[in-house]
Amino acid sequence: MSRQSPVDTAELLRELRIDRDGRPPRARRRWLVLAVGALVAITVAVWLGWERFSTPTVRTVAARAAAPAGGAGSVLDASGYVTARRQATVSAKITGKVSEILIEEGMRVTEGAVLARLDDTEAKAQLALARAQLAAARSQDGEIRAQLQQAERDYTRSQELFNRQLVPEQAMDAARAQRDALRAKLAANQEQIRVATESVTVAQVQLDNTVIRAPFTGIVVAKAAQPGEMISPISAGGGFTRTGIGTIVDMDSLEIQVDVNESYINRVTANQPVEATLNAYPDWKIPGSVIAIIPTADRSKATVKVRIAIRSKDPRIVPDMGVRVAFLGGESAAPRAPVAAGVLVPADAVRGDTVFVYADGRVARRSVTPGQTVGTEREIVKGLRAGERVVIAPPPSLKDGAAVRVADK
Repeated sequence: MSRQSPVDTAELLRELRIDRDGRPPRARRRWLVLAVGALVAITVAVWLGWERFSTPTVRTVAARAAAPAGGAGSVLDASGYVTARRQATVSAKITGKVSEILIEEGMRVTEGAVLARLDDTEAKAQLALARAQLAAARSQDGEIRAQLQQAERDYTRSQELFNRQLVPEQAMDAARAQRDALRAKLAANQEQIRVATESVTVAQVQLDNTVIRAPFTGIVVAKAAQPGEMISPISAGGGFTRTGIGTIVDMDSLEIQVDVNESYINRVTANQPVEATLNAYPDWKIPGSVIAIIPTADRSKATVKVRIAIRSKDPRIVPDMGVRVAFLGGESAAPRAPVAAGVLVPADAVRGDTVFVYADGRVARRSVTPGQTVGTEREIVKGLRAGERVVIAPPPSLKDGAAVRVADK
């Protein structure tokens, strides 16, 4: 029988030992694939985040023609707002607690319609007291009149007896005094009745003042009070008392007010036709005419205010809307200086003599020839076409050819 050598025995023992730290080759490959996938996902996320935050966001607007096509040409363009000449914040004549509100924003109300009511408990009590005092004065009036009639008869009878010398003069004097006293008492009571009647009238007015009515026909544009709040015609301080229950606007009194640069006010005349365009409806041309040129200038802005009548009534026209106005020339208009051909862009889109033009996700710096400033816009005489989009208020870090994202409007 052969004996194994010590070396062979050691080799066999090593082969029989269990490797507890080892893993099958397939498991190691799976973990390797997962690790690589996670690394790729993290890299993509970091790249997308950097791309998102590194790309600037800008606002753009399309350049528009400086003069409307066809018809009478525009001799001047200006920007302004729709305003209401008849607008009122409705309040109560007295201080009281609101018990009922009958208006909501957007509601149409007619003149005299009830808008709200105040707590009228005290006003009703005062009215009841005044009526009771009037009733008491009137009841005394009947008693005094009856007594006066008896006194008149007594005096007449005493006069007859005195004339026949059947009673002394003293009895006649007493009858006359009684009659005169009752006449004076009746006159005083009549004055009390008049005062009591006036008190009833005042109490009724105070009760009517607890009902707040519309001063004219219009649309409710703001609701400022709720039931339970205190309301007063004057400010009580502290912010706990309202001074009005709502604001009403007469939509038939809407007009346009624009600020015209004083250098070009000579192009505007009374009754001059205009064409207005609301910023909310750029394709809608609204006819109008100049009502008046306010005879004063704003020193800080070097502008003159012009009032413009709106010839077309439409529910889409509401107060405080932004509007652009083109003052039209015609045969009846005085000769005007010609307006340079070109396009109009917001004034803050022009940086020196350059603008940034947006197209296909990128911006390009372009040299232009700026012209006059028209309200809040700047005329570009050369270098830009109508319809091209320019960046509004470009940030100082914006570079030529930079990729940008356009902000949602």
